[in-house]
Amino acid sequence: MNIPAALGDALLQSASDAIVATDREGRITFWNPGAVRIFGFTAEEATGALLDIIIPENLRARHWEGFRHTMATGTSRYGHGDLLSVPALTKDGRRISVEFTIVLLHDDRQEVAGTVAVLRDVTKRFEEVRELRRRLAEAGGKH
Repeated sequence: MNIPAALGDALLQSASDAIVATDREGRITFWNPGAVRIFGFTAEEATGALLDIIIPENLRARHWEGFRHTMATGTSRYGHGDLLSVPALTKDGRRISVEFTIVLLHDDRQEVAGTVAVLRDVTKRFEEVRELRRRLAEAGGKH
């Protein structure tokens, strides 16, 4: 048994976090079971589609500006273990909160060929924090 290959397969097929890969144009090339669970699109529906299927319309221009910059320069503000928290869309149109980090993929010439993102649904935690802040603000105003 090849442990590294088995480990890689186990991680990619995990249903915990979404693992989404794209090409240079932002078309989805890999969509794991975690992405199906979080976003609701099957791998067949998502593969070949632009990332727009999970990006809220009001954030798309900013996303594509950053994506194009990353593809052109090979650098990203979010590729060094930093987590980015953003709203995302599910298949049924719900907005959720996700945290993610990306890794750049390179071709044989070491040019940027695409991205892999690992995303986690943090909607519940985000809503709990927002509710706590609201309660603290109310309590602070009653003194």
